[in-house]
Amino acid sequence: MEIERVASGSGIPERPIAMFDSGFGGLTVARAVIDLLPGEDLVYFGDTGRYPYGSRPLEQVREFAVQISDRLVADYDPKMVVVACNTATAAALSVLRERISVPVIGVIEPGLRSLLEVTSTGRVGVIGTVGTVASGSYQRAVAESRPEVELVCAACPGFVEFVERGDTRSDQVRVLAERLLAPIQAADVDALLLGCTHYPFLARTIGDVMGRGVTLVSSADETAFAVARILESTGLRSSRREGGTQRFLSSGDVDAFAHLGRRLLGPELGVVEAHRWDIT
Repeated sequence: MEIERVASGSGIPERPIAMFDSGFGGLTVARAVIDLLPGEDLVYFGDTGRYPYGSRPLEQVREFAVQISDRLVADYDPKMVVVACNTATAAALSVLRERISVPVIGVIEPGLRSLLEVTSTGRVGVIGTVGTVASGSYQRAVAESRPEVELVCAACPGFVEFVERGDTRSDQVRVLAERLLAPIQAADVDALLLGCTHYPFLARTIGDVMGRGVTLVSSADETAFAVARILESTGLRSSRREGGTQRFLSSGDVDAFAHLGRRLLGPELGVVEAHRWDIT
């Protein structure tokens, strides 16, 4: 699995890390990066005007990912681009790596690597959006690297919408989780990857449904560790050890993004800047 391919070009360590997602889910990655690398500047783009991505054709998601990354590179000259969305990673990571002259990292490979490390039985599960699961990205990666592992994937439509509404602990979420996670439970897995960056916000509910015998793996934390390794190995890590700044943009309702985003991320999410696409 290619996690840390570094494109040519040295970059400048004090330039920001750019990150994007369909909406709020990538804030789990942003939170992990801020905590692990507090000296780094971060620019986060939430494409809430066009979410959710999971139900869209992968070709369209690829177009969105290229459009967003091109804009981030042109406007902010980042030293790294983080695709903080599983669906966009599945659809566009290889294209973006060919297109952008700075390191580009997605969330699929770091999370999967951790999942394979923690399993003791060799029976693992992945939950994600319809688009991510249908792309076959996880299935292919496991078949190539650990063919002896039994992988069960399940799409969880509805999870993203609950998170985007700020509803992470209601009875309705619990009922939906019980229904969608039934195939994973039946497979008797010992580890489950939350294969959408929105899903860590539902971790308590998912954990309650799966039970204590199942280890939940967050791609957000693993992606932050991968970001740190790349910055160190390429000499792109900021010389600051604290005091990094965060900038947030949204293509949707900025007030709604600020209100919910602050609840999900924390006080670092301040003013949200509006971005409007000419076409949708």
